[in-house]
Amino acid sequence: MAGPELPARLAPLDELAAPDGPLARLVTSGLCTAGTGGVWSIGDAGGVRGRGRTGPLGQGPFAARETDHDTVFDLASITKIVALWPCAGALRQAGRLPLDDPLATYWPPAAGHPVGAVTARQLLTHTAGMPLRTRFAELYGSDPAAIRAGVLAAPLHRPPGAAVEYTDRAAVLLGHLVEALADAPLDELAARQVWRPLGMTDTHYGPLAPAYAHRTAPTEDEPTAGGVLCGTVHDPSARLLGGVSGNAGAFSTARDLERFLTALLAPPAGAELPWGEPWITESLRVQTGGLAPARGLSWLCAAGTDPADGTFVHYGFTGTAVWVSRRRARWALLLTNKVHYDRDFQPLTDLRNAFRRTVFG
Repeated sequence: MAGPELPARLAPLDELAAPDGPLARLVTSGLCTAGTGGVWSIGDAGGVRGRGRTGPLGQGPFAARETDHDTVFDLASITKIVALWPCAGALRQAGRLPLDDPLATYWPPAAGHPVGAVTARQLLTHTAGMPLRTRFAELYGSDPAAIRAGVLAAPLHRPPGAAVEYTDRAAVLLGHLVEALADAPLDELAARQVWRPLGMTDTHYGPLAPAYAHRTAPTEDEPTAGGVLCGTVHDPSARLLGGVSGNAGAFSTARDLERFLTALLAPPAGAELPWGEPWITESLRVQTGGLAPARGLSWLCAAGTDPADGTFVHYGFTGTAVWVSRRRARWALLLTNKVHYDRDFQPLTDLRNAFRRTVFG
């Protein structure tokens, strides 16, 4: 999909979000081409400035309900942003997570293993040199304890700090570390430190309660898990770990993510966020030096932008995406369940890029 050239001046959010404005037309036509329904929102420090939706929840029995801002989506890797990243930040700001000390110096399970030389900053920036694929069932079986032990003991793919290479293993290991340092499961930490303070009442790790079934977007048909996944995490690695992992497993709605993204620009009055400032500012700047692609802490500098512009993004394999820019003073989200229909991601990638150009330049 051809997108607009970088504008000399970004259009105001209210103009972009008009009912028949450029974003509504762009997303409706783009999702039609991509073959999926979805929802979108844009906003700033004051909250939502515009939103839209299009298409059914899914195919077959799911086609009777339209997607909406209360549709519950499997966030896939955006779990790294709404659960793992802020919980790591809370530990960092409490002085319990040294970002640049080798793991073995303060976490005994890492001692004697290659990951003992890795730092938390390298895990957050995907520069730790860990293996690129999970292959948990093939390598370690189905026992969560054996999987965590295998991730700890695995040899590195390359020396730490040598390259930026995205891998779910980094988030799985960091999630294990966060749980150990906080002495609590990641789902409990995220609920207590992130979701409840922000009023994100529809955000949970799965499997989801039956009450959510009628408004949960389905993902793929997985015969080994009993059919079409709906409320059970799509990511096979997170599924092996019981549905709660640093790399995937969280479900949420556009309405909840609007609250989360707004808080990155202006934390709500009265909300106690142990992962607020200066963690947010530190994370939303380039942390990878001259390595490419440029990343912050957990966040990726949006493709097609100058890292100095400070537009950050994170995607989820199921078809989800969130963006934030403090410099532009705006945020955006685009949520779909693309994998429910097929895995031809190029039309969705084209739409995401055009959406980002329109909102952030």
